[in-house]
Amino acid sequence: MARWCYQHRLVVLILWVGALLGLGFAGSAAGTNYADTFALPNTDSTRAYDLMEKAFPERAGDTDTVVWKVDEGADGADGSVRDQSVRSRIEPALQKIGRMKGVGEVSSPYAAQGAPQISENGRIAYAQVTFTEQANGVPKALVEDVVDTAQGAERAGLRVELGGQAITRTQEPPTGIAEMVGISAAAVVLFLAFGSLFAMLLPLVVAIAALGTGLMATSLLSHVTDVPEVAPLLGSLIGLGVGIDYALFIVTRHRRGILRGMKPEESAVTALNTSGRAVLFAGGTVCIALAGMLVMNMRFLDGVVIATSLTVVLSVLAATTLLPALLGLLGMRVLSRRQRRRLAAEGPESAEASGLAARWSAYVQKRPRSIAAGALVVMVILALPVLSIRLGATDQGNHQDSTTTRQAYDLLAEGFGPGFNGPLQVVVDGGGDGAGADTDALVSAIRSTDGVAQAAAAPPAQGITVIQVVPTTSPQSEKTDQLIDRLRDGVIPESGTTAHVGGVTAVFKDFAAVTGDRLPYFVAAIITLGFLLLMVAFRSLVVPLTAALMNLIAAAASFGVLVAIFQWGWGTELLGIGKEGPITAFLPVIMLSLLFGLSMDYQVFLVSRMHEEWVHTKDNARAVRVGLAETSRVINCAALIMICVFSAFVLSGDMEGAMAGIGLAAAVALDAFILRTALVPAAMHFLGNSNWWLPAGLEKRLPHLAVEPREEETAPEPHARVADAGGGSTVIHGFVRTPDGAPVEGAALTVLSKGGRQLDRVTSLADGSYIVSVPSPGSYLLAVAAEEHPSRARHVMVGAEPLVYDVELAEDEVDAVN
Repeated sequence: MARWCYQHRLVVLILWVGALLGLGFAGSAAGTNYADTFALPNTDSTRAYDLMEKAFPERAGDTDTVVWKVDEGADGADGSVRDQSVRSRIEPALQKIGRMKGVGEVSSPYAAQGAPQISENGRIAYAQVTFTEQANGVPKALVEDVVDTAQGAERAGLRVELGGQAITRTQEPPTGIAEMVGISAAAVVLFLAFGSLFAMLLPLVVAIAALGTGLMATSLLSHVTDVPEVAPLLGSLIGLGVGIDYALFIVTRHRRGILRGMKPEESAVTALNTSGRAVLFAGGTVCIALAGMLVMNMRFLDGVVIATSLTVVLSVLAATTLLPALLGLLGMRVLSRRQRRRLAAEGPESAEASGLAARWSAYVQKRPRSIAAGALVVMVILALPVLSIRLGATDQGNHQDSTTTRQAYDLLAEGFGPGFNGPLQVVVDGGGDGAGADTDALVSAIRSTDGVAQAAAAPPAQGITVIQVVPTTSPQSEKTDQLIDRLRDGVIPESGTTAHVGGVTAVFKDFAAVTGDRLPYFVAAIITLGFLLLMVAFRSLVVPLTAALMNLIAAAASFGVLVAIFQWGWGTELLGIGKEGPITAFLPVIMLSLLFGLSMDYQVFLVSRMHEEWVHTKDNARAVRVGLAETSRVINCAALIMICVFSAFVLSGDMEGAMAGIGLAAAVALDAFILRTALVPAAMHFLGNSNWWLPAGLEKRLPHLAVEPREEETAPEPHARVADAGGGSTVIHGFVRTPDGAPVEGAALTVLSKGGRQLDRVTSLADGSYIVSVPSPGSYLLAVAAEEHPSRARHVMVGAEPLVYDVELAEDEVDAVN
C-alpha cells in the first residue's frame, strides 16, 4: 500500500482534498447538534430530571441571569436597587432585551412577583432571561446584544454583570486559537528537529488533514447520536497530538533510510513497513483504551469515545496513505540542503547511534539501580496530592476574576448566599390525595434541616411539585454534598413522601459517585487489554507487566499534578485558568483513556526497537542500550510536541479543556522524560534476560503479531548473487575496484539490516579487499563510500555460505562484478 500511495501520489492527494472539502461542506450545511447528557440510569438525580421534564416540558430554553449592584449613597440615592434612578436605567434595558427575537421571557424583580429577586439589604438584584433555545443553539450575536444592552445601563455606582451558559460563550476566545498556538509551537520543535522546512510541514499537513476530517465527521455524527460539546475539543486535543507524532515517527525513519544510502522510494516503503506498522499498532491501542470508557456505561462518554476514536483512526489513515504520497512529491527534499550536500560528498552516514542519547543510554546501563530509585522517588512525590482528589463540577465561580460571569456569580453569592448559584430541586411525585399536605410537611422539614438557607415549593403541575432548595454553602463545597445525603437518607424518607433530589449539583455528585464506583473496572479493563496486546507483540510476560505498572505510576503522578494546580490552586491565576475547585467528575475516565493510549505508543516504539535487537543478538544489555539510544531522541521530540499541543488548550476558554490539556501535558512529560527515558530502561537492565521470558506452552498458543517486519522479507536485487539459504552467522567479502581494475583503498563499507540498523562497518585494505559480517542469512543493504567516487548502495541476499561480492566504483553507479 505504501508503494502504491508513493507512486500514485496525485490520486491520493486528490482523494484526501476531496474528502476534506466534502465533509467540510456537509458539516457547514448541516451545522452541529451537540448535547450534554449527564443523566445516569438508576440515579436519584436522573429520576428527578425525568419527573421535571414530564411536568414542565416547556422549560426547554437556556436561562441566564442579569445581576446588578448599587453602591451605597451613589448619586445621592439610598443605595437600593428600588431607587427610581436605578429603575429608570435597568427597566428599559430589561424591556428591550425581552423584545429581542430569540428571547422568550425576562423575569424582572420589579414585577409583582419579583420581590425574592432582591437581596435583603436591597443593594443587589437579578433578572432571569430565558432564551427560546439551549445555550449552544442561541446565536452569538443575540447574546452579545443582550450583554451590551444590559451593561449599557451601568453608571457610576451601578454595576451590571451577566451569568449563564449562553453568556459564557461570548467570553470564549476565537474558535481554533488553541489549535493554532499548538500547531505553531509544534512547527518550531519540528524545524529544530529536522532542520528542513519541507520535513517540518509533513507532520503538520498530515495532522491537520486528519483533524479536519475528524471534526467535520464528528459534527455530522452529532445529528444521529448524542455527542457532548466537550467531545470536539478532546478530539482536537488528541488528534493533533497523535497525528503529528505518528507522522514524525515515520518521517524520521524515512530520513534515516535516505541518509544511510537508500533510494527515496525504497526508504519510504521501508519506513511505512517498520514505523508504519508500529503506528498502526499504537493507534489500535489508543482506540482500545478509548473504547474502555464504554465499560463505564455512561451515555455522556459514548459521544466522547466516538469523537476521539474517529480522530485517531483518521490520524493513522493519514499517516499511512497521505504521508507516503507527500514523501513521493518531495523526494530528496525531505532532507535539508546541508544533509543532501553531505550525503553526496561523504556518502551514507553511520547507523551507530551517537551523541547525547547514546551517552545517556550507556550511563543508564552502568547505574540502573540508582537511576530507577531516583525516578521512582520523583514520581511518588508528584503522585502524593492524588490522595486528596475530590471529584465534582466546575462552574462560573471558577472563571477568571475579570470575566462578567465570575463577577455575576460572586454578586449572587454576596446578595443571596453562596448556595444560590447551585440550588437543589427536590421533585415530589404527588400521586394522590393529601399530596399537598405531604409537600407542605416536607418543605417545613427541609427548611429546618442543617445547611438549608431557603426552601420554597412551586405550584404543582400534573401531580409533580418542585421544591427549590438553596443551600447555605457553595455548589462545590463538601458540605453541600453532605446536605444532599441528609435529604436523601433522612429528611425525605422520614417525611413519608416520594421525592428525588435533582439539580446540576446533585447530578454531578451522582456522576462522581458512579465514576468512583466503576473506575476500578475501567482501569482493570484497559490494563488487561494493553497487557494482552504487548504480550502477543513482544512474546514476553515481563515487558507488558512493566508497561502496566509504568502506566499506573504515570497516571497517579499526572493526577497529582492536576490536583495541585486545579484543586489546590497552585498557579491557577498565573496560568490564567481561574479559581481552584474540584476535578471535573468525568475527567479521570477521559484522561486515563488518553493517557494509557499515549503511554502505550511510547512503550511500543521503545520496546519494538529493543525487541528487534534482542531477536538478533540475544543480549539484553545491548538490546536495551541500543533501543534507548536510537529511540529516545524521537520519543522526546514527539513528547515535546504533545506537551506544546496539550498545553495550548489552556487558551481554549474551557475549564475542562484546560484541565485535560495540563493533565495530559504533565502525563506526557513525566512518561517520556522520566519513565521511558530512565525508569523503564533501568528496570529492564536490572531484570536482565527475564524481560523476554514467555512459557513455552503459552508461546505455542499465542497468535503472532509482528510490530516490526521480518528482515528476510525484502526481495533480493536481481543483480546480487544469492547463496543457498541456511542458518547461522556468515560474511560478505570481496574487492573494491575502479572500472580499470585498480584497487580502492580506504573505501567505507557499511552493512545495514532492512530496518536501517547498522550491523558492521569496515574500510577496504590496500589491495581493495574487505570483509563484513552478518548475523544470519537474509537480505541486507551494502553501502559503499570512497573519496573521489560517488556513494552508492545495493541490496544483497546472503545464504548460509559466505557471499563473494566484488564492488566496482564507477562515476554513475556501483555495479556487482559477480
